[in-house]
Amino acid sequence: MFSNRIEAGKRLAARLGHLRGPDTVVVGLPRGGVPVAAEVARELEAPLDVILVRKLGVPFQPELGMGAIGEDDVRVINSDIVRMVGVDDREVAEVEARERVELQRRSELYRRGRARVRLDGRTVVVVDDGVATGSTARAACQVARAEGATRVVLAVPVAPADWTLRLAGEADEFIALDTPSDFAGVGQFYRDFSQTTDGEVTACLDRAGASTPRPRPRDEEVRIDVGSAVLGGHLTVPADATGIVVFAHGSGSSRHSPRNRYVASVLNGSGLATLLFDLLTPAEEADRANVFDIELLGRRLVEVIRTVAGEADLGELPVGVFGASTGAAAALYAAADSGARVGAVVSRGGRPDLAGPRLAAVRAPTLLIVGGSDRQVLELNELARRQLRCESQLVIVPGATHLFEEPGTLEAAAGHARDWFLGHLRRSPS
Repeated sequence: MFSNRIEAGKRLAARLGHLRGPDTVVVGLPRGGVPVAAEVARELEAPLDVILVRKLGVPFQPELGMGAIGEDDVRVINSDIVRMVGVDDREVAEVEARERVELQRRSELYRRGRARVRLDGRTVVVVDDGVATGSTARAACQVARAEGATRVVLAVPVAPADWTLRLAGEADEFIALDTPSDFAGVGQFYRDFSQTTDGEVTACLDRAGASTPRPRPRDEEVRIDVGSAVLGGHLTVPADATGIVVFAHGSGSSRHSPRNRYVASVLNGSGLATLLFDLLTPAEEADRANVFDIELLGRRLVEVIRTVAGEADLGELPVGVFGASTGAAAALYAAADSGARVGAVVSRGGRPDLAGPRLAAVRAPTLLIVGGSDRQVLELNELARRQLRCESQLVIVPGATHLFEEPGTLEAAAGHARDWFLGHLRRSPS
């Protein structure tokens, strides 16, 4: 018996210590699951968010779920159920449209402009105040998977004895403090099971956000250990940064590139942190084969992104990558790595074609900026874009050649990059 949801959350949190880590996110199911999740998030020192889902019930049997929807147009359909009950596409669309309205209403109510915590590439702990039928928990786990979670843990204070059989395959780990054989409903195991209000949900989220450390302003040279080498870099973090962009320089360039430093200054002025670093050591640069070794450069970039994610005051910032020349191929190579969690990519005068088969695996929204007078590179960008399976856009800067040295062209490219990153990088709640 739990006295209330807060006590249940504290007791549940004590069982989840093995999940503490920089890649863990806690999500609560509104409304009753959020106070429980808040205690779990506090104990694990993890970001807290709500996971908003709506079950898609069969029109003539609403309790039977034929799928689920989540935010950002996430949609999971159980084709076996749809086929078994004989529901057609029109009927599915009608149910989805109706549930999307309610989903949007709840999103606006709870988030109030607050950005979501990204789930892709992370361990997601789905928390509710208990499991009864399991339909909502099932939908939440499915949505977390659809949003890119690498591991899903379903954690509740109480559940029926057969709950893992009911939900088999929906989560990688199931944790319940008690699974009584006389289970009749979640409420019977709480002394106080009064309804959680919308105000309590938003208050939990506000308190969790207020405790999230904000990146401190920084402008400094840094050294980055990538295992086989130590690379030099320059990190700039504006106050209250909303994202960080890692620069991948092209052949013959470095973190001191005046063009990339100019682009970085434009991003800094818009509240984005930047990390300009050398992909190779001076000794490695002496071997020209390394300059065009996209796999080596891409792996280095992935390691650097992971280093950024491990820093206490930068780890919650969404990451973008800016690549120039051959650095664009390295950027796309890294974006194809699910562990890097790249949120957006910009290529300026780049050679994305050198990323080869990795292009098809890129999921981050990608902007290709090419000079209008750089005809050969423009053709290569057009060919590469056809291989992308993500949101993408090709912008041509009139009159610009490969290095964007013509008056006003670099400024135009920097403006396009700024707008792309601001439009696609989403800050965790703060």
